[in-house]
Amino acid sequence: MTKENAIRLFEDKKVRSVWDAEAEKWYVSIVDVVGVLTDSVDAAAYWRKLKQRLKAEGNETVTNCHGLKMQAPDGKMRLTDVADVEQLFRLIQSIPSPKAEPFKQWLAQLGRERLEEIDDPEMGIERSMEYYHRKGYSERWINQRLKSIEVRKELTDEWERRGIKKGQEFATLTDIITLGWAGMTTRQYKQYKGLKTESLRDNMTNLELVLNMLAEATTTEISRQKKPATVAANCEVAKQGGRIAGNTRREIEAQTGKKVVSPLNAAQVLAAKEAERIEEDSAAE
Repeated sequence: MTKENAIRLFEDKKVRSVWDAEAEKWYVSIVDVVGVLTDSVDAAAYWRKLKQRLKAEGNETVTNCHGLKMQAPDGKMRLTDVADVEQLFRLIQSIPSPKAEPFKQWLAQLGRERLEEIDDPEMGIERSMEYYHRKGYSERWINQRLKSIEVRKELTDEWERRGIKKGQEFATLTDIITLGWAGMTTRQYKQYKGLKTESLRDNMTNLELVLNMLAEATTTEISRQKKPATVAANCEVAKQGGRIAGNTRREIEAQTGKKVVSPLNAAQVLAAKEAERIEEDSAAE
């Protein structure tokens, strides 16, 4: 099963999801859905009791649900109960909530949008732009972020051509590149910015994004020329790509006297911008 993990938002609440490319369907964390619908302080406990009751009633939907590993709030991959969209529609009927109908509409849209994006990738780009606009990112940052997605896709396509497997091998090579240009692994970088499950790239500054793109694009180009045939050879290429971007970072820091890798995350930057806007509005009055 070819899977892609994603975090979707419903009314600003995170819903962990996994896209099964072969079955062409989403699997969604049931605990997250319960949390959205009930506002329970312990959604996991609510789901355990509900699951027990539904099983006692002979509910086939609960019996057919299975578990997948998803990233927990502590950053670790943990097994959690998931359901496809059709199963969730049935489960929602067992949860009294005023949010049930809008959530059903959201679920239906979730599956439809993904299939549309497969047929027309431009739709996915447009939806990403809308998402970042709603979050308050600047136009310049959004353009850089979308470009970084393109650069990353070219790199992962190249890795797949070289026989690199998704998952741990992708993560290892990404860590090597990040360490090469930023001086820290991906996990260390996220900790430096105070992140847990959030996307590291969504919390980079413009300059950080540019250097990350340089590192990944350089790695892609070197790989195309050298055609590494083993994981070890791909690691060497990743080191070269990261090192080249790292040299650029150090030159920038020498000229500006400022560190490029910033501890600021997106929430802090956007909060500062909002505070600045409020202050300007108050001064204008």
